[in-house]
Amino acid sequence: MKILGVDIGGSGIKGAIVDTETGQLLSERIRLETPQPATPEAVGLTLRELVRQHDWDGPVGIGFPAAIQHGVARTAANIDKSFIGLSVADYFAEQTGCPCYLANDADVAGLAEMRFGAGRDHNGVVLIVTIGTGLGTAFFTNGQLLPNTELGHILLANGLEAEVFASEAARDRDGLKWKGWGIRFNTYLSTMEALFWPDLIILGGGASAKLEKFSEQITVKAPVVAASFLNQAGIVGAALYAETQLPRA
Repeated sequence: MKILGVDIGGSGIKGAIVDTETGQLLSERIRLETPQPATPEAVGLTLRELVRQHDWDGPVGIGFPAAIQHGVARTAANIDKSFIGLSVADYFAEQTGCPCYLANDADVAGLAEMRFGAGRDHNGVVLIVTIGTGLGTAFFTNGQLLPNTELGHILLANGLEAEVFASEAARDRDGLKWKGWGIRFNTYLSTMEALFWPDLIILGGGASAKLEKFSEQITVKAPVVAASFLNQAGIVGAALYAETQLPRA
C-alpha cells in the first residue's frame, strides 16, 4: 500500500510517499520549515502545501510532537500550546482534504524501527530515543508499544528536564562538541537504564548518524545502536501507523 508519511517536528515538516510493504520511500523526501509560531492554522497550511507538492489525495499518516489520546493532543512539545485539546487528525483532514491518521512522533518512528529496522525481531524491552529539537521516546516490550511515554521530559538528578539538557537543540544552543554533548546524553541514558533496564537502546533523529562521534561517552550496559532509518523513521512509521487505522473492507 502507498501512503503519504509525514513527520512534523519543531523545525521541519517532512514527508514522502511510502510503500508500507517494504518501508521504502517511493517519492522525493520534501522538507518544509515548521512555521513559527507553530499554531494549528499555520501548521495546517504547511501540511496542505506538502500534500500539494506530492500531488497526493490519499491517506496521510502523521507523526506529531505531542501525546495523542484518541486523536486529541494532550501536550504540545515544540509546537504552539493552542494544539492542546484539539482533535488534530480531524483538523488536518479538513485542511488537506485527505484522511489523516495521527500518533506521537517518537511512537511512529519506533514502529518503523521495530518492523523494518534495528529492532526487527527483537524481543525484550526496547527503548527508542529520537534526538532532535527535543528527545522523543518509544517503549516496546516484546514488540508491543506502550504509547505516549514522553520520557524526554523526565527530570534528571541535576534538576533539569532531559530534553532541555541533552537534546540536539541543547547541543546547538550551548555550542557543545560531540564529546561534551555525549557526556550529557549519557546522563540521560543512564537515568533511563536505572528506571527501565532496556535490553536494547536505538537512537534515531539527525544525531543518530553521528553516533561514532559520541559513542565512547556512552556507558550504559544495554547495547546502543543507530536507527536503521536515521531521520526517515518518522516518515515511514507514520505511514505504517496510518495503514493500521484504515477502514477495512
